[in-house]
Amino acid sequence: MAIGRLVMVVGPVMGQKYELDKPRMVMGRHPGCEIVIDAGAVSRQHAHIILDRGKFYVEDLQSRNGTFVNDQKIAGRHLLRHADSLRICDLGFRFDDIDFLKKQADKVGDTGFAIESESSQSIMIEDDRDMPSGSNVMSKLEVSDTSRMRLEVNPITKLKAVLEITHNLSKSLSLDDVLPKVLDSLFTIFLQADRGFVVLRDSSGDQLIPKAVKFRRPGEDDAIRISRMVVDEVMSSKEAILSADAATDTRFQMSQSIADFRIRSMMCAPLLDSEGNAQGVIQIDTLNQSARFRDDDLEVLVGVASQAGLAIENAQLHEDQLHQQALQRDLQMAHRVQLGFLPSAPPEIPGYHFFDFYDSAYEVGGDYHDYVKLPNGQLAIMVADVSGKGISAALLTAKLSAEMRFCLATEPDPAAAVTKLNEVFCLGGWEDRFVTMVLLVLDPVTGDVTIVNAGHMPPLLRLSNLAVEMPGAEKAGLPIGISEDFQYESFAMRLETGDTMAVFTDGFSEAMNADGELYGMAQLEARFADPQTSAADLGQHILEDVKRHVADHPQSDDMCLVCFGRDK
Repeated sequence: MAIGRLVMVVGPVMGQKYELDKPRMVMGRHPGCEIVIDAGAVSRQHAHIILDRGKFYVEDLQSRNGTFVNDQKIAGRHLLRHADSLRICDLGFRFDDIDFLKKQADKVGDTGFAIESESSQSIMIEDDRDMPSGSNVMSKLEVSDTSRMRLEVNPITKLKAVLEITHNLSKSLSLDDVLPKVLDSLFTIFLQADRGFVVLRDSSGDQLIPKAVKFRRPGEDDAIRISRMVVDEVMSSKEAILSADAATDTRFQMSQSIADFRIRSMMCAPLLDSEGNAQGVIQIDTLNQSARFRDDDLEVLVGVASQAGLAIENAQLHEDQLHQQALQRDLQMAHRVQLGFLPSAPPEIPGYHFFDFYDSAYEVGGDYHDYVKLPNGQLAIMVADVSGKGISAALLTAKLSAEMRFCLATEPDPAAAVTKLNEVFCLGGWEDRFVTMVLLVLDPVTGDVTIVNAGHMPPLLRLSNLAVEMPGAEKAGLPIGISEDFQYESFAMRLETGDTMAVFTDGFSEAMNADGELYGMAQLEARFADPQTSAADLGQHILEDVKRHVADHPQSDDMCLVCFGRDK
């Protein structure tokens, strides 16, 4: 069975691959499609990809906005060839014929390697950097023009082409559109050019990614071999090079890419960003021995490369900005989702009053609190702090919340419930993640409180006479996720009339001001002892004092506080 795939090259998830592993795969907005495209302009069933007798075809399904292959609107069934571009509304895909790529890879010898290309060709970048040569590899070459025959371009035509390149680079932020046009314009300037390409360094800096390729003659675009030695030297030296006869130049005698394409003359210029860092190269070469490039040609190419380098940087910055905006939208949505896991309001129990507060240092965080009504009329109160911050910690809090509710429903004893939670968490394979947590189970009738502490700071208890204690400090066990076999213990106490309890995360005690001073437990206990009449007043009093201490210094940790007291 033939193997193919689509790769998104323009859209919200650039680089995502869609394997074409069924005889028919529908593309569209409907969730039942094999390839779901979540965009308003896309029809519910927009187009489908068909595998018929070893070949892939695309067919529009009478969509509103049509389907385009290589920027041409298709009608009826259209054959897909390797590296064809497929566009649906504002989203772009590249079709990869995997069988074709494998055949091309098989042609590469031990001295070369193939990479997956973003261009419209199959690219082979030859790793010829360590091969010996007769001179310093890729030093700047002094060129003497020994040819009297030359293909000349009208100066006005040359100037017009250069202006066209500058205009295209300045008005567009899509490199996939601009760079092929740059090569088209260069072929207008250099009539002797037989081949041109643009390669860029990837984000890691280790690999080269071909972004645009052009051949003068049809039928010569089966595969492209690029000398890594040439590219690396141009990028490292940041100098453009020109060779009058690359096929006989001693520096290139070991380069198979030069020999395979019978290159007679070539120019290669680095693409530099605004800080002078090489991002890639642009190269033009010819097979015509009597139409070699000259110094003034190299000057034109360097001028174009300078403009292209800045355009590439701007496009990458624009792409990064779009990515950051999309990430920010996702984080804002995650923030709303996380708030949905938290209680919408404190519980209302006659004879008791509650206050809670939650604020994450970032859009999402690893602190959480919850109230769970138990079948026997008791109330479970939980405050937890997952190690770490951000999205990973937030996802873990959601998992922890669900597991804790399940353990409370299946284990009537609070210590057994936390022990079971620890076993489940340890089996989850969360690597170095752990959770500190305090579970309190309140019996509203008697005022009895059962406390299970899993490596968390002990709660504060303010008696009716304003004395402050830390009940159960000696009974604190290990954090959740440290030891699978750990058995947790509970501690029982009674909340008398006028007593108030507070459970909090270290975002309060370790709140830091601009001078690096922590709020501290001593100050927290002192504010907790202040004569406030209700849990809500007491909680708000503590919160305002912490904010006064921090002032305008950025919040460094998530903050969670739960206060509850028994009426007098």
